[in-house]
Order: sequence, then C-alpha cells, then structure tokens
Amino acid sequence: MRLNQYIAACGICSRREADRKIQEGLVLVNGEVAKMGMQVEDSDEVKVDNRIVKKQEKSVVLAYYKPVGVVCTQKDAHASKTVASEVKYPIRVSYAGRLDKDSEGLLLLSNDGNLINAMMKSANKHEKEYEVVVDKEISGDFLNRMSNGVYLKELDQTTRGCKLKRTGKRSFNIILTQGLNRQIRRMCQTLGFKVVSLKRIRVMTVKLSDYSIKPGEYVELDDKALNMLYKEAGVKI
Repeated sequence: MRLNQYIAACGICSRREADRKIQEGLVLVNGEVAKMGMQVEDSDEVKVDNRIVKKQEKSVVLAYYKPVGVVCTQKDAHASKTVASEVKYPIRVSYAGRLDKDSEGLLLLSNDGNLINAMMKSANKHEKEYEVVVDKEISGDFLNRMSNGVYLKELDQTTRGCKLKRTGKRSFNIILTQGLNRQIRRMCQTLGFKVVSLKRIRVMTVKLSDYSIKPGEYVELDDKALNMLYKEAGVKI
C-alpha cells in the first residue's frame, strides 16, 4: 500500500495532508525518513509526528449532531468548543466535510481516512442536504438563480448546479454536490439575502432524521448504515 494511503487508513489525516507531512519529513518508516510514493506493509513501523500509527481493525462512522457554536477546525486557538473537545470517543476520529460555527446539523466522523477522502473529494459529487431560513421572502427567481449556479466573486468561482425546494415563505431545502467554504451563505449573500439559520440534515445516505439525537449528541452507525455509506462512497469496507 502507498504510504499516504496507509496513513489515511490509520485515520490520522487525508492523503493530501499525509503527502504534506511526508514532504516535511514528519513521517518515518522503520526509523528512516519516508519518501514520497513509497510502499509499506503492515509489518513496517510507521511514525507520524513521532507517534507510531496502525491501521484500525474496525471502521467506525459516527453521526454527530453539531450544535451552533462548535467549531470544526482544530487550529482555532480562540475557539472555546471544537468537535475534538466535544466528541468524547475512545478512538481517534476525523470529520468528513465541515460545518461552520454558525451552522448546525449532521457531521460524519470516522477513523477510516480512505472513506473520508472519498467523501470529501468534490469530483465524486456526493450529495449533502440542508434546511435554510433567510431574512426575507424568497421568489421563484431566487430559486432558479440558486439552482443554476451563482458566481462568487470572492472565490472567483461559479457554484455547481444544485437542487432547491421551497418549504416556506423564507425557507428552502438545498442539495449540494460540492463543499465550497460557507457556500450557501455566500450564494444567498450574493443574491441579496442573509441566512438566518442553516441545518444540514443529510450526508449521502445518512439522514439526521434516522437517529434520535439532540444537538451535541452522536451515535455510531450500525452495519447496515455503514455498508450503505461505503457503497455510495465507492470504498471497500
């Protein structure tokens, strides 16, 4: 197995992040500084950041209901609450796809780096569904412009076409297949609207409504849900 894939399978980080660590000399294989693209076996000793890492025997995926106020990134020294500090789980898990501090809803966490990598790869066009409330009444023109793609000047990028359904005078459901930074908020702002509340209710095959969890709680996916998610992601379990 390629070294970056092995590190990802250990649940340490994504393959891209693993490549960065390798380039920076932070990875050792059998006591020697690792090289890009090298192959490793289970019998090899791999150290990342001076810590021995091993592939997890069992794949775990958690469905976590992230509350408003909890930050996904672990690099924010000023954040009082992060996913890492709030989710107390016996083994190390990482999130697949962020939710910003002001948003709530479903966040999937796993110890399987290959699954996380597949879920986060934009080219795979995996669906994520959200409930959104804005500050004023929406029109058919708003829905059409949102669904056809919105040019975001600050990112110099036009969003991918998406599906929208009006659920109220100021509310709608939206299904995205990409994950630009604060995408929905930026799209709405560009069209003259401000997001009042944003909740993610589905990630691929996993629905928040399938679980009786409140904000701040999580549940481990059972084998049936796990198999469905892996099949959708195109990753072997």
